[in-house]
Amino acid sequence: MQTSYSIPEGHYLDIAPVAGLPQRVHYHDMGAGEVVIFLHGAGGGASGYSNFKGNYPVFAQAGYRTLVPDLLGYGLSSKPDLPQYDLDFFIHGVKGLVDGLGLTQVTLLGNSLGGAVALGYALAYPQDVSRLILMAPGGVEDLDTYLAMPGIANMFEIYKSGKTGAEAMRAVMTMQLFDPSLLSDEIINERAPIAATQTQAARSVLKVPNMTTQLHALQCPVFGFWGVNDLFNPVSGSTKLMENCPRARMVLVNRCGHWVQVEHRDLFNRSCIDFLQKG
Repeated sequence: MQTSYSIPEGHYLDIAPVAGLPQRVHYHDMGAGEVVIFLHGAGGGASGYSNFKGNYPVFAQAGYRTLVPDLLGYGLSSKPDLPQYDLDFFIHGVKGLVDGLGLTQVTLLGNSLGGAVALGYALAYPQDVSRLILMAPGGVEDLDTYLAMPGIANMFEIYKSGKTGAEAMRAVMTMQLFDPSLLSDEIINERAPIAATQTQAARSVLKVPNMTTQLHALQCPVFGFWGVNDLFNPVSGSTKLMENCPRARMVLVNRCGHWVQVEHRDLFNRSCIDFLQKG
């Protein structure tokens, strides 16, 4: 079924309320086998499908059950009008999906905010997580460091400027990619209508703590990527993961911004599947 938002509609799962408000998680479900949950980043119009449409079908073909949810506050999931969205809010949505579908020992694959959610989830519920795959995750720097990054500073300037629709979307997202020609009209048209439905909390600073000092508690294998030209999350975060996670391996990719799964799709897909199959 096609929605009016120009992204395909998947499944819905009702989960526990937040602040007394009912919540529903929208997700795509493809393939069979060990479960990999894809967690997208933040930003106007973000959704699991828009972030990972070039990736999760390949994982499904390789023998994995791929679940691609929209985080609460994004995509076609519930968007409660709260004063602020924090890490526990996003983890609540993923936990609701995991428990609601009766899942155990999942791999969490997360980009940016989704990477922070994956880290926070694995620290809170280690029994649920067998592996982590991270792409320039948040949650490993203090807030001031992120706000000083050119891509994030530009994003908030665009939000304040009054620009809306496709114009604003392109102005924000151009800095996500090393090669902005990859920012297709299709991506813009997928995201702009959803952005119009988001709350102020989704366009404001998200309350995500710096979890660096807790990373030593992660016992699952961690595999990750970082674009050395990332303008949103500093590449120095890769060193923090390597120094603090007991079982970690990182790949640094040049000529790559914040979206390694888009800019280096084939490398990303085959490297992740190799990690899932061989460790």
